[in-house]
Amino acid sequence: MPARPKITVVGAGNVGASVAQYAVEKNLGDVVLVDVVEGIPQGKALDLAQAGPIHGYDARLVGSNGYDETADSDIVVITAGLARKPGMTRDDLLFKNAEIVGSVVDQVVARSRNAILILVTNPLDAMVQLAWKKSGFPPQRVVGMAGILDSARFRTFIAWELGVSVENVHAFVLGGHGDTMVPLPRYSTVAGIPITELLPPARIAELVKRTASGGAEIVGLLKSGSAYYAPAASTVEMVEAILRDKKKILPCAAYLDGQYGVRGLYVGVPVKLGRAGVEQVIEITLTPEEQAAFDRSAAAVRELVTTLKL
Repeated sequence: MPARPKITVVGAGNVGASVAQYAVEKNLGDVVLVDVVEGIPQGKALDLAQAGPIHGYDARLVGSNGYDETADSDIVVITAGLARKPGMTRDDLLFKNAEIVGSVVDQVVARSRNAILILVTNPLDAMVQLAWKKSGFPPQRVVGMAGILDSARFRTFIAWELGVSVENVHAFVLGGHGDTMVPLPRYSTVAGIPITELLPPARIAELVKRTASGGAEIVGLLKSGSAYYAPAASTVEMVEAILRDKKKILPCAAYLDGQYGVRGLYVGVPVKLGRAGVEQVIEITLTPEEQAAFDRSAAAVRELVTTLKL
């Protein structure tokens, strides 16, 4: 039997621990959970291991405060960083999380030269750019999780609105993660029917608005903490697409080299995810309005990247 793939998750908070949980439940590989807080990754790994007999997974789970156990990882998911608190902008997080992500990437890359990096830490698009620069990896092996989460939120609201199964709903979201994201209603469908045929424009606009502030809505409800089930599920969809070489088309923060009129920047676009990472950026024709919204989104990402002097 070939060895199970090795997945490292850096950051054993709610998102990281949920990524580990979903990954072993899908039998995607062995998991190393890394966190700076002593006992937390070890305790959560042990707890998850003890759910194995019930859920039927034999994955090895290891918790660590260091990085030696992460050596030769196939995939490294980076969730480490400070979570957004109520009233805090994504940009407030920028410098603190840049410092955290930069040091994580240094540690990980030194031990796993062939890994694929998946970034989850906010502000997402800028953190992916930072990880790519720091790692020295080819851009197809560094990718960010955002569009799947935004699409999942949009899909949920569309399904509720129309009273249909979420499985029938496909949604399309481009651009940076956050207030400047660009949902594309004409590419968002229910059983193949564009939602523009099923809902009035005003109602679609309301769903789009709720999707864009989806994270903030949850932060406001939880009071202390932010979303983690859906972000973790979105991340694991990427992990699965890569490790199982599914060639799945998913919206991710990927490096653009001229596509959509953007060069040298990580922005959310549909990509084909397989064993090599981002195997193709899927370019679709945008209307002038959509292109303008995408350009605004890319400009907001570039501003953060410039602030970080990347």
